Amino acid sequence: MRILVTGASGFVGATLIPRLTRDGHEVIAFGRDEQRMRSALAYSGAAGANVRLVVGDVLRGDSLRRSLEGVQVAYYLIHSMEPSTDGAFPAREWRAAQRFVDLARAAGVRRCLYLGGLVPAEGVPSAHLASRLVVEETLRAGLPESVALRASIVIGARSRSFRFLVRLIERVPVIALPAWRDHRTAPIDARDVIELLVAAASSPAVAGRSLDVGGPDVLTFGEMIERIAELMLVRRPVVRLPLNATAVAAPIAAALAGEVPELITPLMEGLQTDLLPRDRTTAKLLGVHLHHFDAAVEAALRDWEAHERLRAR
Repeated sequence: MRILVTGASGFVGATLIPRLTRDGHEVIAFGRDEQRMRSALAYSGAAGANVRLVVGDVLRGDSLRRSLEGVQVAYYLIHSMEPSTDGAFPAREWRAAQRFVDLARAAGVRRCLYLGGLVPAEGVPSAHLASRLVVEETLRAGLPESVALRASIVIGARSRSFRFLVRLIERVPVIALPAWRDHRTAPIDARDVIELLVAAASSPAVAGRSLDVGGPDVLTFGEMIERIAELMLVRRPVVRLPLNATAVAAPIAAALAGEVPELITPLMEGLQTDLLPRDRTTAKLLGVHLHHFDAAVEAALRDWEAHERLRAR
């Protein structure tokens, strides 16, 4: 099968590609920067695999249209909250998704796979989560057989949310946990996300559906951070703050972890409520065995240390 993977320089896209090539699929990798794609694929063990790299921008040019020719399944893994001359990220995300849908439909693509974010059961989603929901709805409306998987924090060596937490734990003498520490989530192993994305591409049972996914362990955000520190063999005193103060805390945390505030602020804004799967049957439906949280973190740290040094260890 010919498969297009957009966002090929990102964590999920680059990890997914070698998994697809092992199954014998013809894979087209689409991204804006050839060197970043090659570096990401090398990190994921796909260097030398039968992958055609296409450099282009989903919002402009003709590269995307050409990449979609003859494609049966496409993975839409484009997501960026970083500064851009194209305007605020929600509008930019919607425009990109709509152009992708128009071109994919014209090319005869029937199924698109998208990895979005869990939507809170109560309250209004953050701007970040609302934007991902709009993208999901745009893809499913334009390509009716499309499948959206919704996840919270993905545990993997190149997951930016996981890397942010690890870098923060490494670099701060005291772990300050804002009030959102008591909200719960179900972090999921990156290996499980990849298997779910692969299975969803061909399963008739999930066509046209949005599916919540999460790991088997439910933890508060505070418990998750403290457990990562323990598995890193790092001892840090913990201070529990009485408020969130995201506008102040996020830029400071981003600077300490070497990240950009444009990524960290929206992520923190999304922690103001529980982020739990409404339905726990997705993994069983797709035949995927889920790893527990400790195993996910240990695997991610091993992968990390295979490629770069962890200062705390």
